[in-house]
Amino acid sequence: MKSIADLGDLSGKRVLVRSDLNVPLDTAPDGTATITDDGRIRASLPVIRQLADAGARVVVCAHLGRPKGTPDPKYSLAPVAKRLEELAGTAVAFSPEVVGEQATATVAGLTDGGIALLENVRFSAAETSKDDAERGAFAAELAALADAYVGDAFGAVHRKHASVYDVARLLPHAAGDLVRTEVEVLRRLTENPQRPYAVVLGGSKVSDKLAVIDRLLGLADKILVGGGMVYTFLAAQGHEVGTSLLEADQIETVKGYLAEAEKRGVELLLPTDILAADRFAADADAAVVPASAIPADRMGLDIGPESAKAFAAALASSATIFWNGPMGVFEMAPFAAGTRAVAQALVDGSGFSVVGGGDSAAAVRTLGFDEAAFGHISTGGGASLEYLEGKALPGLLALED
Repeated sequence: MKSIADLGDLSGKRVLVRSDLNVPLDTAPDGTATITDDGRIRASLPVIRQLADAGARVVVCAHLGRPKGTPDPKYSLAPVAKRLEELAGTAVAFSPEVVGEQATATVAGLTDGGIALLENVRFSAAETSKDDAERGAFAAELAALADAYVGDAFGAVHRKHASVYDVARLLPHAAGDLVRTEVEVLRRLTENPQRPYAVVLGGSKVSDKLAVIDRLLGLADKILVGGGMVYTFLAAQGHEVGTSLLEADQIETVKGYLAEAEKRGVELLLPTDILAADRFAADADAAVVPASAIPADRMGLDIGPESAKAFAAALASSATIFWNGPMGVFEMAPFAAGTRAVAQALVDGSGFSVVGGGDSAAAVRTLGFDEAAFGHISTGGGASLEYLEGKALPGLLALED
């Protein structure tokens, strides 16, 4: 993939940057939206600054949430434009439409080094269309706003969307440093990783990670499982899981994983104790119980203290660690200890640690850890998993041409 430097002198040129600004918002009853985690904006800022400092007229496009192909105020990027302006320390012009007269006027108003942000690209149904012609027509409108394209939204490269895939084929293009770094890191995880190699998987559903578990059984030395997905593993071992999250239709698949791990000599580490509550609430009555004996009327909301110690010990001796998914409902303080223990183990250890985006990255920030203490914090949960699965990612293919 070409780098920004390969695009040559960008002074005075309009550069369309596809960034990942898909941040979580808390919307008040009056419609006021507050960004609850600006990590992705911060991660996107270096490339935006680099282009602006080179004298380019920077036109940023991005998506937020999943609007149904039509403008929806709750998914507007207006709050993101405001936060980007604060972080950049310079004015950011905001176009209330993606393409059209207002977008054209906003871009025309830029001077060298200026920055503009277009409204949510997913306000256009053509952005995500499966019809190549429809998507291509929208991409042509976006391309008309620029002289060159930089793909820097790693969190979206697994999507064959107009602003990710098609525009790159219409303009001179390069990969931003965020994308290039993500690819370099993921190659370290998949091509001859330093061993022992440990993978920590959490989050709510086994079904979200079936393909990546398949691949990791052939790559990792240890796989540690927590979060909501662990209860399907415990059920596959024949244990009672109470009212915990359970994907009953995946039990047979998980039994196969347990057998395959044993066959391959991969250490598959499951919790031995669970923090189980009588309901899903921060003030619920909770108690530590054996993982093999969760009461029928309780739900597991975090791994227990003994499991947290065992997981930390397993990670301490690992040279490479990939962590994707929290160990419990970290957003509720009583059920954050397991996730905190994993994060602390990565900070304390000497191995190369990768935090796999999404909820794991949010947990790191929510729990007050210094992001610089980790080897790498990914901005692309879904994209990272698909890369690890061995899939070809459209957004990367477009940048490699």
